[in-house]
Amino acid sequence: QVQLVESGGGLVQPGGSLRLSCAASVRTFSAYTMGWFRQPPGKEREFVATIRREDVIWRDVTTRYADSVKGRFTISRDNAKNTVYLQMNSLKPEDTAVYYCAATYGIGGFDPRQYDYWGQGTQVTVSS
Repeated sequence: QVQLVESGGGLVQPGGSLRLSCAASVRTFSAYTMGWFRQPPGKEREFVATIRREDVIWRDVTTRYADSVKGRFTISRDNAKNTVYLQMNSLKPEDTAVYYCAATYGIGGFDPRQYDYWGQGTQVTVSS
């Protein structure tokens, strides 16, 4: 069983930055593809970013992003700390959502159904 705990959410002004963290309780963290999703108020959960497990590379690319966050958000992982991060810069009001960390032993992707484990979520509010 994999347990995921997100942290780092909060209230930030437009143009500001936040870094989300997701700590995983798992023995072989490097074997899991990790993802970040978000659920804006009144909307469905949507893909934000994903980072592949170490043995899988998509055409020399280890990360993928939603078009809406490309160039502003960066996903990274520290396998020694069993943690995945989401650095969010140039935040916009439309980034307001509950952000969820997800994990899968598979190859992952853009669909939430491709992930097996989920955190409880952390609220990010972008407002002046």
